[in-house]
Amino acid sequence: MFRFIHTADTHIDSPLRGLEAYDGAPVEALRGATRRAFENLVRLALDEAVDFIVIAGDLYDGDWKDFSTGLFFTRQMARLREAGVPVYVIAGNHDAASVLTRRLSLPDNVHFFSTRAAESKQVPDLPVVIHGRGFPHRAVPENLVPDYPEPVSGLFNVGLLHSSLNGAPGHDTYAPCTLRDLTDKGYDYWALGHVHQPQVLARDPWVVYPGNLQGRHIRETGARGCQLVSVSDSLEVIDAEHRPLDLVRWQRINVDLSGPNRSEQDGSDQARSDLARSHQAQFDQAVSLIGDALRAALPAADGRLLAVRIALSGATALHGQLKRNQPRLRAECIAQGQIIAPDTLWIEEIEIDTTPRYRLDELAAGSDLTRIVLETLDGALVGELDLSADVQDALKQLPADIRTDIETDLAPAGRAALLGDVRAIVLEALQVGGGHDEDNGPR
Repeated sequence: MFRFIHTADTHIDSPLRGLEAYDGAPVEALRGATRRAFENLVRLALDEAVDFIVIAGDLYDGDWKDFSTGLFFTRQMARLREAGVPVYVIAGNHDAASVLTRRLSLPDNVHFFSTRAAESKQVPDLPVVIHGRGFPHRAVPENLVPDYPEPVSGLFNVGLLHSSLNGAPGHDTYAPCTLRDLTDKGYDYWALGHVHQPQVLARDPWVVYPGNLQGRHIRETGARGCQLVSVSDSLEVIDAEHRPLDLVRWQRINVDLSGPNRSEQDGSDQARSDLARSHQAQFDQAVSLIGDALRAALPAADGRLLAVRIALSGATALHGQLKRNQPRLRAECIAQGQIIAPDTLWIEEIEIDTTPRYRLDELAAGSDLTRIVLETLDGALVGELDLSADVQDALKQLPADIRTDIETDLAPAGRAALLGDVRAIVLEALQVGGGHDEDNGPR
């Protein structure tokens, strides 16, 4: 029997995005998270005494800022060399031959596959042959699988490929192929890279994405790590176990603020004062619910630093207040995190997806000023945001995950959400702020 590790998309020295520093935040725990995850990978290989490692592309996040990135990788490979562990690597779109301008000598236990054509490499002293090809350029639009060598009879054949298959959300389509292309090739295990979500696509033969070692933003939630594969003497996969290696775990928690709260008021000064006190009590209750949700989320991190996005939902009289006073809301959420777990909770962002409890038609009927505000904001929703050709071309140059965020904000739906926020803030001010029209009562 032999065992190997399949990893991909390690993105060494890639920064974790969306983590705004604030007083008391565990910044030191976040710096170098991708390096620490890679060190965990090497430690796992040594502890488990694996026979070899395959890395299916995007070892790096792009061209090195300096030689420290390459020196870090060399040091880790040297540790594996001392233990007699060979490492087989292909370049992906982030570390394609045309992307990296710096190079360093590597220990002789590391083999980078050619970027010109697929090649085969037999693992010393094992009945294993690995077939692979790296990316010569960032964009590889053609299917590489037909050019991979035929399987070698009597050996365990591993295909090392960086590919999106038929496409995956948030990932550019590179080296496209079908699952059938892979299963018909005759290999025993396809070690894939490029898609960051761990998934087993097939088991006969095995076709696996191990995911990335370290989640880098809120779309990469849950455990991240590598695949530890065990193969029997009859050259059949006994087990392919996902081993978490991440330092920071991302999680999105949803807090429903809907409840039997009230927002009606008759326009008098006393009514507005009562409404303000009611809103404060409801706000305190909302903060308590957020704290409960954060406590419930902690076990999923398994002792790691937990980066949390809090999504507030539900119909609530607090809708306008939450939109209007977001700095206080964020501070309260951070305070809850510091109270609950000061060294292991990071509040990444707060999303306010609540809806108002008041009826807009009734508010408009009761106040000319409110009606004018609503009509003006609704009129601004007509038509779509027209992006110039230059802006569209610029967007195409961005990485897929960043581009998706920006395009979402610029789309008509994103514009509508922004105007909805403005409307909530204005209506909150009209309701609670007070003031009267002589003819129409509350403004």
